[in-house]
Amino acid sequence: MKFPSIWVTLLLSITVFQLLVCSSAKTDDYDDFQALPDLLPPADDYLSFNYYHNTCPQFESIVHNTLRKWVTDDYTIAASLLRLHFHDCSVRGCDASILLNHDGSERKAQVSKTLRGFELIDEIKAQIESKCPKTVSCADILTAAARDATVAAGGPYWSVPYGRKDGLTSVDKEAESVPMGHEKITGLIEFFQSKGLNVLDLVVLSGAHTIGRSSCGSIQNRLYNFNGTAKADPSLHPKYLNFLKRKCRWASEYVDLDATSPKKFDTNYYTNLQQKMGLLSTDQLLLSDSRTAPLVTAFSTQSSVFQHQFAASMVKLGNVQVLTGDDEGEIRINCNRVNNKK
Repeated sequence: MKFPSIWVTLLLSITVFQLLVCSSAKTDDYDDFQALPDLLPPADDYLSFNYYHNTCPQFESIVHNTLRKWVTDDYTIAASLLRLHFHDCSVRGCDASILLNHDGSERKAQVSKTLRGFELIDEIKAQIESKCPKTVSCADILTAAARDATVAAGGPYWSVPYGRKDGLTSVDKEAESVPMGHEKITGLIEFFQSKGLNVLDLVVLSGAHTIGRSSCGSIQNRLYNFNGTAKADPSLHPKYLNFLKRKCRWASEYVDLDATSPKKFDTNYYTNLQQKMGLLSTDQLLLSDSRTAPLVTAFSTQSSVFQHQFAASMVKLGNVQVLTGDDEGEIRINCNRVNNKK
């Protein structure tokens, strides 16, 4: 068999989830969603699923209620929060460094110009500070918000371990390392491996593109000058190509990452790839590489497996290079800046 290691990984994943997945969440807020039990160990002994149980019991309800209000007003904010969380964890780990707002920070980098959700995190932080001052980190808020954004979009619920500290450093040039949709598969695999994530995580987290949008400027080369040929990317379905050319007359316009069900957290992202309708080149390449193609095929027909594996991979993402010691980070009072040191 050509892809034994990949299939073994997938089969093991399916087996684990069949044995261990709980049927529903055990909280009042998430009665209608599938829950993932605490399958994966925390990244550090200082991370805990009941970290704020005594110090800020209102934490998760504040995040949930605030995010639900924002999503009701603008459903696209859910995908934006997932992207913001990924950008944060991709640079210095999940330390809220993307939230720091000063000259030369990650947030000021050119690649961060289209990031959204900062005001939502600020609103959540302000509410939490009024209830539990100097207790909850911005890194934990962003991680919880990404989970609740997934749930709000129709995706799975999972338990998040807490106890992250906020980083003190944010450098704009470091943000350039975050994948932007033009990379080759080998480069993506190596990037994920550098964060402790694997090929399975790459394919399943790419499935977050089942919701959200991209700027048309990100795909101009695919439409008009692929690899300097002055032609369109031949991997695009002709009808989809015509649609994108009509939709993207201006680089400043936006287009849905999932052309068939952009408001629903489902597996159509993978089905679209099989129809040559991947918006970003990194999306479509997942189907052309022997290391990732079998997983795309499997997830396209296994919705429940995708949902549960997405939850597991998001737990892993949220545990990337976290800071837990007082000598490593702090609890920011304002997510936009480090605390004043007296």
